[in-house]
Amino acid sequence: MAADQRIVIENCAIATVDADDTEYASGYLVIAGNRIEAVGAGSAPEGLENVVRRIDATGHLVTPGLINTHHHFYQWITRGLATDHNLFNWLVALYPTWARIDEPMVYAAARGSLAMMARGGVTTAMDHHYVYPRGSGDLSGAIIRAAHETGVRFTLARGSMDRSEKDGGLPPDFAVETLEGALTATEATVKEHHDASFDAMTQVAVAPCSPFSVSTELLRQGAELARGLGVRLHTHGSETVEEEKFCHELFGMGPTDYFESTGWLGEDVWMAHCVHMNDSDIAAFARTKTGVAHCPSSNARLAAGIARVPDMLKAGVPVGLGVDGTASNESGELHTELRNALLINRLGAHREAALNARQALRLGTHGGAQVLGRAAETGSLEAGKLADLVLWKLDTLAHASIADPVTALVFGAAAPITASFVNGRQIVEDGRLLTVDEDAVARSTRDEAQRLARIAAQG
Repeated sequence: MAADQRIVIENCAIATVDADDTEYASGYLVIAGNRIEAVGAGSAPEGLENVVRRIDATGHLVTPGLINTHHHFYQWITRGLATDHNLFNWLVALYPTWARIDEPMVYAAARGSLAMMARGGVTTAMDHHYVYPRGSGDLSGAIIRAAHETGVRFTLARGSMDRSEKDGGLPPDFAVETLEGALTATEATVKEHHDASFDAMTQVAVAPCSPFSVSTELLRQGAELARGLGVRLHTHGSETVEEEKFCHELFGMGPTDYFESTGWLGEDVWMAHCVHMNDSDIAAFARTKTGVAHCPSSNARLAAGIARVPDMLKAGVPVGLGVDGTASNESGELHTELRNALLINRLGAHREAALNARQALRLGTHGGAQVLGRAAETGSLEAGKLADLVLWKLDTLAHASIADPVTALVFGAAAPITASFVNGRQIVEDGRLLTVDEDAVARSTRDEAQRLARIAAQG
C-alpha cells in the first residue's frame, strides 16, 4: 500500500505485547502503508482518510506476528529420518545426506519451510544455514530468494563449518569450508544482502555452526567480522551434555566460558537451545544480554533436555522461540511452540506456574524481536512499528468456549488464521498463502527430497 492508504481492523480482541502487556477486549488497529498508525479500545477514529479496506474482526484475537529465531530450512527435505536418535547419533546419520544438497534442493526446502511457518502466523523468519558443499551453487541467494517470494521478513544467519571428519568433526571433508573461505563468503553475503534500514525485509548475521563443528579461530574471527560489519552473531550453544563434555576436554572450560573467551557473549549475540546452563551461565548471559532461541519441540525430539527458560527470564536474559530444523521438528510450525514451550517448562513437581500464556506469547513475539535485534521495529502492536500482525479466529468449535483469548490461543488447539500481514501486505487469507502456490511448493519439496535420497543412496 501507499504510505497514505489505510486498512482498519475493528471489533477484535487485541494483545499488543507492549511493555505493559496492554490488551483490549474489543478494539481497533489502523495500518497506514507499512506501519501501525494507531491501536486502541473501542471503535476506530472517525474521519480517517484514504481507507481502502475495513476488516470486521469479530471473534478474532489480533497479535503481533510470530518471530522465529532458529531454523535450518534445508532440513525440510530430510524430515522423518533418524526419529529415535539423540543429537550426535542423529547428526552422524544425516550428515552424509546433507553433504549432498545443492541449490535447487535448498531453494525448494526453503520454500517449504517458509510456507509452513508463514501460513501458521510467522511474519519474521530466520534460517541458520551452515552446510555449503563444494560446487553446490548459490545457496544463500536461493534461501533469500525464497523468503522474498514468500513475503516474510527474514534474517539469514550465514553459517559455516571448518571442522570436518579429518579434524575430529562430523561432516564429510567436502561439506565444510576453510577458515579463510568461510570468512570471505560470509563477508560477501553480508555486503550483498544485509539491509540495516528500519523496515528491512532481509538482514544477515554471522553464524559459525557450533563449538564442535568449527575451529576456535573461526569463532573468534567470525565475531570480529560481525562487529566490524555491524551485524549480529548466532550459533548453537549448550545443547547437550556431550557438548559440555567436549568443551571441557578440548578447551578446559564449559561452553559459556569458552564462548566468552572467543568474544561470543554480548547483546549482539543469540544462541540456539542453551539447554544445559548452570546458574553462573545464566548470570553471564543476563550480564551481557546474550539472547537465547528456545526450541522446545526439537529439544524434546532429540532428548536434549529442558532449557531453564523461567530462570533465564527471571534473570533478564532475552529469550525467543525457534522451530529448529525440520529434521528434528517435522511440523515446521512456530505457533505450536507457544503451547509446547509452556507445557514443557511446567514438567516437574510444583511447576504449574513456571510459564503462563502471556509469557509464552511474549516469547514468540517481542522476545523473538529482541534476540534478532529488531524490537524497535516489530514484535509488539504499537503506533510507529511495522505492520506485522496476525488475526487468529477464536470463535469456532476449537476455542469458542474459552473466555480469555490469549489462553485460547496458547492452551488451545492451533488456531485458524484469517489474515496475516507483513510490512502492511497481506500474505495469508483464511489459512492459505497468497504469495506462493502451496501445492506447487509441496510437489517441489517432494521431488527434491526424492532426488536427494537417490543421490545419498549412491554415496
